[in-house]
Amino acid sequence: MTSSLHTPDTVPPVSHDLGTPGHGAPVVVDDALLDLTWGAGRWGRAVFWIAVAFSTFQIITAAWSPLPSQIVRSVHVGFLLLVVFAIAGNHKGGGGRLALWGLGLLSFVVGLYHWVFYADLIQRAGDPSTLDIVVGTLAVALVFEGSRRLMGASLPIMCGMFILYGLFGEYLPAPLDHRPFDFVQVVDQMFLGTEGIYGTPTYVSSSFIFLFILFGAFLERAGMVQLFTDVAMGLVGHAKGGPAKVAVISSALMGTINGSGVANVVTTGAFTIPLMKRFGYKPAFAGAVEATASMGGQIMPPVMGAVAFIMAETIDVPYADIATAAVIPAFLYFFTVFAMVHLEAGRRGLTGLPREQCPNALAALKARWYLILPLAVLVWLLFSGYTPLFAGTVGLALTALIVLGAPVARLIGPYGLRVAFWIALGLAAASFVEYGINGVAAVVAGLVLLLLFVKGGRETLRISLESMADGARNALPVGIACALVGTMIGVFTLTGVATTFATFVVEVGKNSLFLSLVLTMIACLILGMGLPTIPNYIITASIAGPALLSLGVPLIVSHMFVFYFGIMADLTPPVALAAFAAAPIAGASGQAIGWIATRIALAGYVVPFMAVYSPALMLQDGDPMSAAIGFWPSVVYVFLKAVMAIILWAGTATGYLLGPLNALERIFAFAAAAALIVALPLTDEAGFTMAVGFLAWHYWCTRKPMSAQD
Repeated sequence: MTSSLHTPDTVPPVSHDLGTPGHGAPVVVDDALLDLTWGAGRWGRAVFWIAVAFSTFQIITAAWSPLPSQIVRSVHVGFLLLVVFAIAGNHKGGGGRLALWGLGLLSFVVGLYHWVFYADLIQRAGDPSTLDIVVGTLAVALVFEGSRRLMGASLPIMCGMFILYGLFGEYLPAPLDHRPFDFVQVVDQMFLGTEGIYGTPTYVSSSFIFLFILFGAFLERAGMVQLFTDVAMGLVGHAKGGPAKVAVISSALMGTINGSGVANVVTTGAFTIPLMKRFGYKPAFAGAVEATASMGGQIMPPVMGAVAFIMAETIDVPYADIATAAVIPAFLYFFTVFAMVHLEAGRRGLTGLPREQCPNALAALKARWYLILPLAVLVWLLFSGYTPLFAGTVGLALTALIVLGAPVARLIGPYGLRVAFWIALGLAAASFVEYGINGVAAVVAGLVLLLLFVKGGRETLRISLESMADGARNALPVGIACALVGTMIGVFTLTGVATTFATFVVEVGKNSLFLSLVLTMIACLILGMGLPTIPNYIITASIAGPALLSLGVPLIVSHMFVFYFGIMADLTPPVALAAFAAAPIAGASGQAIGWIATRIALAGYVVPFMAVYSPALMLQDGDPMSAAIGFWPSVVYVFLKAVMAIILWAGTATGYLLGPLNALERIFAFAAAAALIVALPLTDEAGFTMAVGFLAWHYWCTRKPMSAQD
């Protein structure tokens, strides 16, 4: 009998050479248009090792903080651009390759400027030299070009328009004009201050986000994807519509570690979409389920697509408060998707997989239980008040101990000694809290040396290096976007243009808060059509967040509002990046997938509005119902109201609850759900009455047919 402390192979064997494109783990990076395989031959191996050096630099600066933050930010951006240009060069030949590698090396040298002249830059702050302006102009231009090559032209064009506004906005009519700023002032703001390319977004990318991306890369290489899939298959694979429910659960679980919607679509969708199609779901519906569930991973704590860390820094709120506020909305989102696939399965008479073909969820957990430990520790630290930097460092260190310790444990024969070995590693990891990183680093170094002489050890070290390289590669779109969007934040700060939109929204909100929310939603959806989630949140939060706050919307709720609609933009046609990522796997049109995903993801559009009028939905104070019945009763009340509305809307969308619904029944169900959502006098009473009456009547109408079927 296999013990739960038996440790199988930590990761699947790797059968590809470093730098060989198109092999190994899928290279899927959110919002990247550039092919991010390393490239072939020596050039590919070179960029691979640069990526490993990048991760090493980030680990050292996170663990020991040997450098000032401004230097870490500039070197971080230098590494990002070096890797981007090197990868782009490796997909060209001859002179093109050399030119792009030259741009990459130039970018890295520019990234060292703050390190070399750090003291001088502090002494002449506000009075930049000619060299500062030349290097600053070059740095901003390189960030724009790197972003264009990585993610396309839309974001650079948008940011470029804002820089032009900073330079020439004085000539615009009021209220869009601002006081004059010369070229030197704009470059100073973009390069030398903390409001430009090295602003708060880059700070968060260089500290929190990179660590969590690296954390996810290690866990994915260690077999977390397989664990999540096996658990989901074991739990719901045999149920009605089981393949689609597997997609929902596995994508939600994946979202807890990677938070990357498009990457989640391709990673889990490569398995779940063909499975759904094989069991009777239409291709477009299968793709839509995967796209919707994967995008929901970005609102699933603890990682939340890395936006939570930027939000915490932006509004100066503990990360745990943001993650807590996201719990109920995340549940409602996935409950919506789950309800939709369940009812669609009922309408189409789709069954699950034979139980004997489903893996045992408990056996899967016993085989890979140790992979859960880093995630559990990470969540515990975040909710215990530790900083994301500390929690991410501890989580990454614990993951490294587990990955590196597994080959050693396999060689230990007696059960008791294996137990003692894992306890010793656990104590080594726990010593971090009390004694810092040095002890853990020493244990990791010792395991690395030991693995050089242990059977299978060199393969584990090889996989660890690939995890470090994967982490650096996965961080490229996030980091580059954060640096580029910093130019917009710099212009906002320099000119005060954000207050113009905010003032307009506030003026509208004096007469109609709902109309202000709709305007903000439209802005988020439009921006999100061409932008990744992180820059979309940064921009809209800078513009609309203060406006919603001034209208009385609680702080976290106002920022969650723009965050959620930034995510929904990836599901909303005509662009719908997540839908188009699912299209080639599903063999269906991206537009068709997008429209179905919009219907499935109904909660993502409704919950933010509900939270504004009922902040208890995000566990925030200020809910009108709290004054009458208390805080927690109001939380339960608005939660039950949302669940009932979701059930009715799911029935409306699919035309099925306990049985088929005709057109009149669907209209009535929709009206009942709408009454539960609309925050007007007596609408709750009307909504509950209509909902209970309709559900009772529907149960009575379907009772006899159901009994006859039984």
